Amino acid sequence: MSALPRLIAFAVAASALPPTTAFAMDDYLRASSSAPTAITLCGDTSDDRIKTADCRKAGTDRLVAQIDKAFDTALAKMPANVKPLLKRDQAWFNEMIIDAAEVLADADADELKQKFAETLRRRAAALEAIASGRPGIAGSWVNAFGSITLTPADGGAYRLAADLRGDYGGERRRTCKLTADLKPAGGWLSGPVVIERDRPADKTKADAAATPAKPPSLKLRRQGETLRIVGTIDDEDWDGLNDCSSMWQVTGSYFAAGKDVASDKSDTAFAAPTFDCTKPETATDEEICADPDLAANDQRLNRAWKALQPRLDEATRRALIDDQRNWVKSQTEQYPEFLHPAWNKQSSQVHFTVDARDHVNGLQRERLALLEGFDDKRSGLAGIWLAYNAVIKVTADGNGAVTAKGWKWDQGDWKAGCDYEMTGKMAGGTFRSDERRKNPDTLERDHAMLIVNRLDDVFAKKRDGKDGTDDGADEAKCKRRLDNSSPARLFPARPSPDIDNFKGSIR
Repeated sequence: MSALPRLIAFAVAASALPPTTAFAMDDYLRASSSAPTAITLCGDTSDDRIKTADCRKAGTDRLVAQIDKAFDTALAKMPANVKPLLKRDQAWFNEMIIDAAEVLADADADELKQKFAETLRRRAAALEAIASGRPGIAGSWVNAFGSITLTPADGGAYRLAADLRGDYGGERRRTCKLTADLKPAGGWLSGPVVIERDRPADKTKADAAATPAKPPSLKLRRQGETLRIVGTIDDEDWDGLNDCSSMWQVTGSYFAAGKDVASDKSDTAFAAPTFDCTKPETATDEEICADPDLAANDQRLNRAWKALQPRLDEATRRALIDDQRNWVKSQTEQYPEFLHPAWNKQSSQVHFTVDARDHVNGLQRERLALLEGFDDKRSGLAGIWLAYNAVIKVTADGNGAVTAKGWKWDQGDWKAGCDYEMTGKMAGGTFRSDERRKNPDTLERDHAMLIVNRLDDVFAKKRDGKDGTDDGADEAKCKRRLDNSSPARLFPARPSPDIDNFKGSIR
C-alpha cells in the first residue's frame, strides 16, 4: 500500500481506506523503476526494433552492451533510496531510444543513423562517469536528457550551465543550452535563466517597446545522492532562448559524474515522504521521492489529515474519507498523465518533466489548502468550496444576491469538464437560481458540505440526443460530453493562494 492511503487508514481506524491495489492500476501508472533496464533494440523477433545483422554492421549491439554494463556498475554504487531514481532514468532513456529506433527503421537516412549512434555513445559515457559520495554540488551532473555543470561563485552563489538533448528520432528532437545564476533561498539555490538579449540593431521599434516576457527560473538542492533541479516557466508568452528549443525536460534528478571531488559542501540528506522510497509503487511515488518539496508536502498532508479528523461531525467525516480515497487515486494518476500528455498528439512521447512535476505539486498544495484550512465553522454558502474533482467560489451581497463560479473535471480528461457559472438569490435560507429551465442550478448545504446540482445525475441519463434534449431532458451543463453530469459534494476551505487563483487547467 502506498504511504498516504496507508497512514490515512491508520488515522481513521474503523473507517480504514482500501489499499491502492483496490484501484485497478494501468501499466502506465506503475513506477518506471519497475520496468526492465536492459535496452532491447537488436534482434529478429517482431518486438525488436533493429535486425541483428544491421545492429552488428552499425556497431549498435556493442554500444547497447556497453550501456547495459555501465548502468549495472553505476546502479551498484547507489544507496537503496536512490536506486529507483536511477532505474527510472534508464527506463526513460530506453523509451526515448526505442522511439528513435522506430523512426530510424522507417527513414534509414545516414544523418539519422549518426545521431542515433551519438545518442547511444553519450549515454554510455554518462553512465560510465557516474560516481557516488560527492560532498557538494559543484561539478558535473548527468541524466537521461543531458548534463549540467555547476561552478561556485561569490557569496555562496553558483553558475549553472545546462546542455539538454532529448532525441526521439527525426524532427522529434528537444535541445536546450542555458545558463542561470543561482543564489541561496529557503534551503534551495534559485534564480532566473540568463537571457541574452538581441542587439538593439536587430530589433524593430515594436520589439524594443514590448514588455519582455518573464524568463523561466531554476532551483536546485541535494536529494541524497542526486541533485534535484526544478524548472519553472511562469509566463506562457515566453518563447525560448536562442539555443533552447524546449526546456520542458530540465526538471529532474541528476547524478554526479566525473572523478573530480567537489571543493564545496552541501546538505546531502534525503527528504523522505511517508512511504518507503526504496520501493515506490507508482510513477507519482517516484517523483515525490525525487523531490524534497513534494516529499515535505506528503508529510504535511498526513499530519493535516490526522489533525482534522476529530473536528468533523460524522456525516462530514465519512464524506471526506470517500473524497480522500478519490483524491489518492487522482494523485496516483497525476504525474504519468502529464509526463506524456495524450492531448499533445504530436509530441506525447516526449517526457514533459517540468509540467508533470508542477501538476503533482499543485495537486498536493491544493489538498493542503483544504485539509489545513478546513473551515468547519462556516455558515451559509459564501466562500471557496473544494473537492477532489471540483472547486467553486460563492459570493453573496447584503441583498441576498448570490454568484458562484468554478468547475468540475475528470482526471486528465479535458473533454469532460463542467463550468459552474450561477447567479440567483437566497429566499428563506434556500438558493433560487435565476435560470428558467427544467433543471436549474442548485446549491445546498449538507452538514459542513456544499452540494452542487444534486438533480443533474437524473437529467444526464436522459441526454441521448446531440442537442441534449432527448426524452425531455434539459440541456447539458458539461462541455462536449452530454452524458456527463455536474453534481459535486464539496468542502469549505479558507482562502489560500493555492486555490484562490482559478485557472481552469486540465486535471
